[in-house]
Amino acid sequence: MRLVFAGTPEFAATALRALLAAGHPVVGVLTQPDRPAGRGMKLQASAVKQVAQAAGVPVAQPQGLRLDGRHAGDAAAAQAQLLAWAPDLMVVAAYGLILPRWVLQLPTQGCLNIHASLLPRWRGAAPIHRAIEAGDAQTGITLMQMDEGLDTGAMLARAVEPIRVDDSTASLHERLARLGAELTVASLPRLAQLAPQAQPGEGVCYAHKIEKAEAAIDWTQPAALIERRLRAFDPFPGAQARRGDETIKVWRGRIGSGQGRPGELLALHADGPEFACGAGSLVLTELQRAGGRRAPAAALLPALALRIGELWT
Repeated sequence: MRLVFAGTPEFAATALRALLAAGHPVVGVLTQPDRPAGRGMKLQASAVKQVAQAAGVPVAQPQGLRLDGRHAGDAAAAQAQLLAWAPDLMVVAAYGLILPRWVLQLPTQGCLNIHASLLPRWRGAAPIHRAIEAGDAQTGITLMQMDEGLDTGAMLARAVEPIRVDDSTASLHERLARLGAELTVASLPRLAQLAPQAQPGEGVCYAHKIEKAEAAIDWTQPAALIERRLRAFDPFPGAQARRGDETIKVWRGRIGSGQGRPGELLALHADGPEFACGAGSLVLTELQRAGGRRAPAAALLPALALRIGELWT
């Protein structure tokens, strides 16, 4: 089949590499426009664009795809390009733009989405983060025939991945990216034999986009939830607490056994300070001060000069 691939970040780039390595004819790639990144805020190509260019695959980067939207000119150019590519199938992974009807209907066999959850659980933008935050025991990959809804299309194939007790979004993302690539490469040769299954109406939930405001630790929450949020928000947006005028990033913690006022420093352990939460307590084991790097909390304790009973907010 003639494939067009649509995706932007490393999760998608992993799938594109696998498709190219397996010999699938990828005739074109859609990806987000270059964005400023790094300390110099220089324009940087997406991970998918870099893979495509290295493989000599043509790339289109429309600002939008709605023919009646504010980027209608870009959309019209993308439409002409897609018609010229004449794809049998579009494979989509974390592209970042909603595909309007004309895109969904253009490939003769439609559009296939690589989604990082076991649908219908965690439809939406941040399925990996939300699965860890919720304390799910497992997640996985769903290959879905795309329709105009938000991750509502019929399921074609699924693969399960356990969520480990120490998983961060970074570590789980890496495994799911590989799993998604493997499932896609294995499924495409037998696509005609895969029976589409409608998603059940039970168990639907949405993985809303991660907002920077969620980084602030709410010490009134249970310790178990805060610990999961530390891992869910690693690497973005991180979690942070306030100690007076200083903002300290908190990357890792373990459940403690103390009790007290939420945000109160209860004890100093060999691996870090223990703070009371709304239920239980949390020992912070990896911290980062402004201008510094992530480090074991124990290494930062002498400079912090913490006092038992002080409150973090």
